[in-house]
Parts: sequence; C-alpha cells; structure tokens
Amino acid sequence: MMAIYGPLDLILSVVYFVMIAHIIMSWLINFQVLNLHQQLVGQIWDGLNRLLQPIYQPIRNILPNTGPLDLAPLVAILIVISLRAYILPTMFGFM
Repeated sequence: MMAIYGPLDLILSVVYFVMIAHIIMSWLINFQVLNLHQQLVGQIWDGLNRLLQPIYQPIRNILPNTGPLDLAPLVAILIVISLRAYILPTMFGFM
C-alpha cells in the first residue's frame, strides 16, 4: 500500500506548491509588483496557467460566475488539502 500512497502524496504535494506559487504570483501581478510584459514573468505565468487550467476549469464550470473574483483556486486548494490530510490517509489506513 505504501507503494501507491507515497507517489499520490508526492503528486498532491507538488500540485499544492504549484497552486500556492500561482496564487502568490497572481497577487503580485494584480498589485503590479510583477509585470507580464517581462519575458520571464510572462513565460512562468503562462506555464502555471497551462498546468493548472485542467484543474481549475471543471471547478469554474460548477461555481457561479462571480465576475472578476475567481474562486476556483481557493476551492481547488481546499480539495488538495483535504485529499492530502484526510482522505488519502483514511483510504490507506494510516489514521
């Protein structure tokens, strides 16, 4: 069982930190600390968006339209946290 639990926990940990980086970068862009016209910043932002779009899009389809406020990252990070902390250990008998 540990052979399945370990990689799943690692994948969820990586997704968690990528989401945190995406959220922090979006704040920095919105507060105009980072500029998307800089090539490196634009490429990192585009890469993070492409990585996380398959996770966020189904959540955006379910959530109501809140205008400029995007709640999909918040819901997604709550799902990842609950998977890592509660659901995975319970499934594999570690709790």
